[in-house]
Amino acid sequence: MQRLEVVALCLLFGALTYGQTPDCSKKNECPIDLYFTIDTSETIALQEPPPGSLVESIKAFTQRFVERLEDAEYRGVVQIRWNIGGLHFSQRQQVFASIGPKDPFIAGLKGIRYLGKGTYIDCALANMTQEMLRSPLYPKALRFAVVITDGHVTGNPCGGIKVAAEKARDEGIRMFAVAASNNVEETGLREIANSPATVYRRDFMAVDLSRGRAFIQTDTIDRIIKTIQHLAYVECYSISCLETPGPSGPKGHRGQKGAKGDNGEPGLKGQRGRQGDPGIEGPIGQPGIKGEPGLKGEKGEIGAQGKKGVAGLSGRDGTDGQKGKIGRIGAPGCKGDPGDRGPDGHPGDVGERGLPGVNGDKGDPGRPGRSGPPGPPGESGPKGERGSPGSPGMPGQKGNSGTPGAPGTRGEPGRRGDYGPKGAQGPNGAKGDKGEMGPEGLRGLPGEIGDKGTKGDNGLPGPRGPPGAPGEPGRNGTRGDPGDAGPRGEPGQSGPKGDPGRPGFSYPGARGPSGERGEKGNRGPRGSRGDCGQKGEPGNKGTPGEAGEPGPQGEPGLRGPRGELGRDGDPGPEGDPGLTECDVMNYIRETCGCCDCEKRCGPLDIVFVIDSSESVGLTNFTLEKNFVINTINRLGSLAKDPNSETGTRVGVVQYSHSGTFQAIRLNDPKIDSLSAFKDAVKRLEWIAGGTWTPSALKYAYDNLIRDSRRAKANVTVVVITDGRFDPRDDDSLLTYLCNDPSVDVSAIGIGDMFDQVEENESLKSIACQKEGRVLGMRRFADLVAEEFIDKIETVLCPDPIIVCPDLPCKTEPAVASCVQRPVDVVFLLDGSERMGLENHRRAKEFIENVARRLTLANSQSDERNARIALLQYGSPTEQKVEFTLTHNLTVISDSLAAVKYMDSSSALGSAIIHAVNNLVNAQGSRLARRNAELAFVFITDGITAYDQLDEGVSAMRRVEGVPTVIAMGTDTDEEVLWKVSLGDASAIFRGDDYALLNKPAFFERIIRWIC
Repeated sequence: MQRLEVVALCLLFGALTYGQTPDCSKKNECPIDLYFTIDTSETIALQEPPPGSLVESIKAFTQRFVERLEDAEYRGVVQIRWNIGGLHFSQRQQVFASIGPKDPFIAGLKGIRYLGKGTYIDCALANMTQEMLRSPLYPKALRFAVVITDGHVTGNPCGGIKVAAEKARDEGIRMFAVAASNNVEETGLREIANSPATVYRRDFMAVDLSRGRAFIQTDTIDRIIKTIQHLAYVECYSISCLETPGPSGPKGHRGQKGAKGDNGEPGLKGQRGRQGDPGIEGPIGQPGIKGEPGLKGEKGEIGAQGKKGVAGLSGRDGTDGQKGKIGRIGAPGCKGDPGDRGPDGHPGDVGERGLPGVNGDKGDPGRPGRSGPPGPPGESGPKGERGSPGSPGMPGQKGNSGTPGAPGTRGEPGRRGDYGPKGAQGPNGAKGDKGEMGPEGLRGLPGEIGDKGTKGDNGLPGPRGPPGAPGEPGRNGTRGDPGDAGPRGEPGQSGPKGDPGRPGFSYPGARGPSGERGEKGNRGPRGSRGDCGQKGEPGNKGTPGEAGEPGPQGEPGLRGPRGELGRDGDPGPEGDPGLTECDVMNYIRETCGCCDCEKRCGPLDIVFVIDSSESVGLTNFTLEKNFVINTINRLGSLAKDPNSETGTRVGVVQYSHSGTFQAIRLNDPKIDSLSAFKDAVKRLEWIAGGTWTPSALKYAYDNLIRDSRRAKANVTVVVITDGRFDPRDDDSLLTYLCNDPSVDVSAIGIGDMFDQVEENESLKSIACQKEGRVLGMRRFADLVAEEFIDKIETVLCPDPIIVCPDLPCKTEPAVASCVQRPVDVVFLLDGSERMGLENHRRAKEFIENVARRLTLANSQSDERNARIALLQYGSPTEQKVEFTLTHNLTVISDSLAAVKYMDSSSALGSAIIHAVNNLVNAQGSRLARRNAELAFVFITDGITAYDQLDEGVSAMRRVEGVPTVIAMGTDTDEEVLWKVSLGDASAIFRGDDYALLNKPAFFERIIRWIC
């Protein structure tokens, strides 16, 4: 009976089924909205010359793309209908075609002109999303977008690429990321493209520039169209006409664990919490920077004349000092030794005669200085007045004749001995020929007035002549007071000396053979004052000069009575100097490096978590260790005491599978120096097991950070891994370090697998979803690249303090003096509204002070000294030459007084080009002197338009301009300052405000640099 019921039911079902005629001939409608988002910013426009050529090539690529889109049946079952729209963008967005047929789209496409300026991709994606949702022709249309860009951004005012792309994907828009050319920022393109990247990104490119000209990539067009058609077929095709309900299938097996989902939308704002506990006392601030040196004090009054001291005993002859090596030419520092006499300069105006100094005692002979290398020709000083000759002394009375002395045997010439008793008078020698006049020396300060004596008139300076032949006996002088009796010496080699002859000239000439000791002459006029250097410590007393050669032996005369003591002889030739204090400091600094500046990062705890699994390999594990060592080398010295509250401490965790973790702890007492830390890192051995990354992060925090951290120290963790972790590990521990907000985490992923979205999300989880803390690279060798070490150094120590030892002999940049040195200075003054009227006035005052400080040329044709020009600039069309290159200080002052503040925008690139074409060159001829250095001085904060900036810098390079950048304030554009200074950080002079411009210390630094 039951069997018959079953048969009856089957017959009834068959009859019902046969009675329904299915309609399977109707095609499935599949409308598609396709939107093109095209980058026409400056980075695109300038990739191919002339500017804008690449944009035209992208337009041709897009037109070919659209022309291949035809409404047609696909596989005979899906009817595809295309609707197309588009916009192009840079810092702003411009819709050139709303969603509709392709003919209006092509017409709008041909009218595109590149916008230039910066690139805001996030705003372009947001605008694209609004346009596609605004007025859809078909509510159920599939939405696709083709974004053509290079991935480079200059700002994220709309939340960033990732946020804007996620919002578009939430609205069902599937985006293909197409590289505009070969020069791309791949990270930005991958953030745009939908997942998987192998479908929506791959290696899509619009224009290939690698072969010297533009090639449209039609294979990209074909692949994207085929992908869209296939996805449309999958979405739109359904065979509902043949569908019949069937019995439920068996329950399926449990699926694998899915990938971690995206972060959810932010929750509602919570209730206001209770008032927090009072915070702990903050760390003591770092000491402020060293203040500017104070102004030089006024010269003190000359002291009263002291009493003449008792004559001291003659000292022993000192040994000759070792000749010092010639030092390199440096900037003004410690007071240098006198250089060789330069060529005579042009005569200057006669200066006013100085007041005579107060008489004082004769000081000890100064330590002879070391001869420096010849400097550049100095500017001639004012010609001094010739001093008046001294009055002759009264002639003395003739003394009694002495008894003749016994002739001594002639021996070898010896060094001058101690003064003995005065010998008998010898015969006067014949008067020598008058020596040639020596070159006139530079005027010095008035010398001290000596005691009145038997001094003759001062002669003209000249070299000392050869000794004359022995003459007739001279007259005896007046009998003086008896001096202290000296010890009687053994018979000397030479005969007794005669009475003193007339004193020699007070101007030292070339060294001749020593004659008889004469009377002490008046002190000669002091040389002109040199450029002031930094005040040095008092030097040690120098060694006495060598004794002169003895004169020829005279005929022995009658021994006369003891006369008065003669004056001290002329000083001997200067000996070679020994090492000065500055020489010693420079030698130490150059050889041992113990006086170098030191980088300090404040209290800092750094933990490296490095992958030691089998997949890494021994070679790559060694590269990881080298990366750790190279990074720490950049951070200066480590804390000597691991328990100290200051200084840098470093720890390392190497991990593989569970239970194999090894660590160098932060508070290890053995790690008290950089060398000890390096040795510990080098001893780490490759484990070669599995990869338990989440557990390693927990181990690092629990064992290295939590119990040993310091209250005032910043904690930074750097995690290095090559791929997925073991699925048996707890993936919730990936964010374990994020539970402590005071710990800063950076994740470094190495290998191709991080191109996949799910793997990249793991890195972001490790880095607590912080922007800029996820770093990726293809190979382990990139870990030790200098560029990457620089980036990590900035992450670990963003605000270092450079501490230099306070040395007595600090050096300045090696620059030559502006004296007679040809230099043409072109000032470019920012007239933008950011400058402000008061700062503009201070800048003009600074330029005038520079003009007064430099030695200007004598005429426009003078090939020496300085000339100055000024250009004020504003918008790209506002450049005004206030005055051309001139030597006339009156023209400069009057022109500066007439300069009016523009109060405009800023276009520095156009200003440089205008300066080159109107101040340096004009109508094919060069206005700047070809033998002169061309200095461009920029007074700007770098906040300017980027238009023509690179072209302007290139123009400055072509005319061999030397840049100097004066950047005032804290809000500056470092990229612009770096470009304009041609990458020379020492050419950028910074200050808090424009009031610093005319302060002596800052002003002199600028002058020395320009010169």
